[in-house]
Amino acid sequence: MSTDTLARYFDAFNRHDIEGMLECLSDDVAHHVNEGEVRVGREKFRAFCQHMARCYDEHLTDIVLFSAEGGTRGAAEYIVNGSYLQTDEGLPEAAGQTYKLPAGSFFSLEGGKISRVVTYYNLADWIRQVSS
Repeated sequence: MSTDTLARYFDAFNRHDIEGMLECLSDDVAHHVNEGEVRVGREKFRAFCQHMARCYDEHLTDIVLFSAEGGTRGAAEYIVNGSYLQTDEGLPEAAGQTYKLPAGSFFSLEGGKISRVVTYYNLADWIRQVSS
């Protein structure tokens, strides 16, 4: 069932376990980053996660998982609770600001692995929170 794979993925995220997240992904996963380019492959996903871990400390709460019939597509809605640790290029200066915002992800699954991840959050809301 796709929600089992998604639950493992989000559990690994909340444990800051990049390798655990990667175990849930297909080798050619397409990662559609909010406000960014599509990255294809587990190595690019790993590099993205490592970058995020340097700049942000995030924990997801209120996670609700959805699965389409057949288990080939899924979605999740959640709250991102974070701290901005290190300035990310092109974004406001980091000084340990905290933020809390709703977000969502959409997934395609093949053979029990995530083959596509699309993440959305309101970047303007995040900028407002870390700039105030």
